[in-house]
Amino acid sequence: MKRSMMQVIVKGSFEAVELYRKAFNAKVLCAYEDGKGGYMHSEHNAYGQVIAITECYEEAAVGNTMMFCFEFGEGSEENIRTAYELLKEEAITCTPLDKCDYSPLQFVCTDKFGVTWCIFV
Repeated sequence: MKRSMMQVIVKGSFEAVELYRKAFNAKVLCAYEDGKGGYMHSEHNAYGQVIAITECYEEAAVGNTMMFCFEFGEGSEENIRTAYELLKEEAITCTPLDKCDYSPLQFVCTDKFGVTWCIFV
């Protein structure tokens, strides 16, 4: 296998790219506009992980729900706080930033685009 990436398919891909760029300090690797106000395909380096963001042109099918998990490791608490502050804005659901059984700092959030993130130390 050459590589793997997380593919996020959302309505409002231009806005999603900006949110995830800020939340994960992501750098654009490539971006192809669809001519309709979104991205046909875009890729972003988020702390060494590739997040691909694409415009959703159809309704999502039940069963296509996934959670994207980022484990940052100790010393990365500020990255987690930054992501939390940005992703919780207009989120569908978001747990408080807190400790849990497996991490001294974590949160789970379904952002305003319907993407669920579990981010922890």
